[in-house]
Amino acid sequence: MYCSKVVMEWAPNIHLLGMFTMVYTLAYRKKALIPIYVYVFLNGFFAGFNAWWIPYLYIWTVLWGVTMLLPKQMPKKVQMVVYPLVCSLHGLCFGTLYAPAQALMFGLNMQQTLAWIVAGLPWDVVHAIGNAGAGLLIVPLTSLLRRLNRQLIR
Repeated sequence: MYCSKVVMEWAPNIHLLGMFTMVYTLAYRKKALIPIYVYVFLNGFFAGFNAWWIPYLYIWTVLWGVTMLLPKQMPKKVQMVVYPLVCSLHGLCFGTLYAPAQALMFGLNMQQTLAWIVAGLPWDVVHAIGNAGAGLLIVPLTSLLRRLNRQLIR
């Protein structure tokens, strides 16, 4: 996850993190929290444990939780729509999810917090579009990971 983030830094707000979060969650369920938090801590370690990092402690967990709540036995055709949509919505909501930590850390009132969210909406739209594209990889990569895991267990 961390390597993919570094490789994609040339494209602001476009990355594979939401896709990886969903793939790991679909394949490993609760154990997916391990690679998610390894990513979060590597990100803080290499980029600095500053104020920007604090929301990362919960933002990816929100996507993990939503993914955990999705029905396990969805038809593949439904998965092909639902998974990219969920991934995309997480990107669209990223600034809103980030806002409570910003408000608490910087003493923003409700009006300032809403202004912060609105100012970031264009980037959240870019984030959503990138996540929708990456989300198209969720079903095939989850299938591949499950198949590889079955082969390793044998």
